[in-house]
Amino acid sequence: MLTTIWFAVKALVGFVGGLFSASDAKPGVTTSAPVKPAAIAPVTPEIPAPAPSPEAKQGTAGASDATSLVRTMRMASQSMSPKSIVAGPGGLLLAQNMMYHHSISVFRADGALLKTIPDSVTLSDFGITGHPGVSKGAPVEAAFTPDGKSAWVSNYSMYGSGFGPEGLDSCRKGDGTDTSYAYRVNTSTLAVDAVVPVGAVPKYVAITPDASKVLVSNWCSWSLSVIDATTTKETARIDLGGKYPRGIVVSPDSRTAYVALMGSQRIVAVDLATKAVSTFAEPGNGPRHLVMSPDGKFIYVTNNTSGTVAKIDRATGAVLATVKTASEPRSMAISSDGLAIYVVNYGSASMSKIRTSDMHILQTVTTDASPIGITYEPTKKQVWVACYGGSLIVFDDSKLKG
Repeated sequence: MLTTIWFAVKALVGFVGGLFSASDAKPGVTTSAPVKPAAIAPVTPEIPAPAPSPEAKQGTAGASDATSLVRTMRMASQSMSPKSIVAGPGGLLLAQNMMYHHSISVFRADGALLKTIPDSVTLSDFGITGHPGVSKGAPVEAAFTPDGKSAWVSNYSMYGSGFGPEGLDSCRKGDGTDTSYAYRVNTSTLAVDAVVPVGAVPKYVAITPDASKVLVSNWCSWSLSVIDATTTKETARIDLGGKYPRGIVVSPDSRTAYVALMGSQRIVAVDLATKAVSTFAEPGNGPRHLVMSPDGKFIYVTNNTSGTVAKIDRATGAVLATVKTASEPRSMAISSDGLAIYVVNYGSASMSKIRTSDMHILQTVTTDASPIGITYEPTKKQVWVACYGGSLIVFDDSKLKG
């Protein structure tokens, strides 16, 4: 009973002000031992594209790519609670199931479940002392290396000997919240092969284009961990000067990281050589997720509290355009050609497709409740949506045109 009340309070606090990533504290669910995986059965219904949401501003009538999204699959299981879904370059996808199932679900682009990777590790096997026996994590986000041979996964909190209370979204820098770890997963063996200490309540993960560094945003430490990808050692923990860092993108030359500070209106630029931090842009309230155009000229940001998506000139930090989507836009994905971005609207059970050239919403489709993660799968031109209640929905967008 006390555990249930504690999680309910945690969820309520996370929603206050709209600045916290409320879905990190999944309402009505308590931490438990891993659940025996249930069958995940893809279905392929012929479903016409739903009518656009009346809340969304629509694009130019008759645009060739206005209604190209077609729902093709839905995977649901009691063994999933996906916080994020991330596609690699070669048709592999990872769904991170947080502390609710202590696992990572690995899929092929055709919907086949390849493996469920447990987040259990023996930290002493990786040279980490002070936590004897088996420890568990809580996978939040993932990022593939450019060659697709590895993926790095952040763990919201750790469980086991020597770990304190579970991490919280409602935290303060220096309040004693336990630090956590990032895992590296070998995509050939589908097993954890490296574990690296990072800050408290790590959220987003990004790999520099030159594959030399792994970057992790530490929500409760207000910092950015920099990991040497070769030695798998944290080489720096950079104070970002603001609360609740989350989304990260990196410049094409791998020199500058841009980090969204969700507890503010700011995106900061981090010089990865000098560790200098400066304000890059102020696009709206609660900036959460970032994606960059393939040519590196533009950065797109979801402003969770404002309910908007903004397009930013990377050279100047100027906000070029802003569009209002449905309730609580969270994560984004961008098509390989950069013509469209896709945004999940957590509070509206929907996903919006936005044309990047003019930031018009071309299509809004319904999803299951609480869509929280999204990715663009390049080998089949699919958009995968992770819904926190335990499902993945796949949309085909192979008809996308310029």
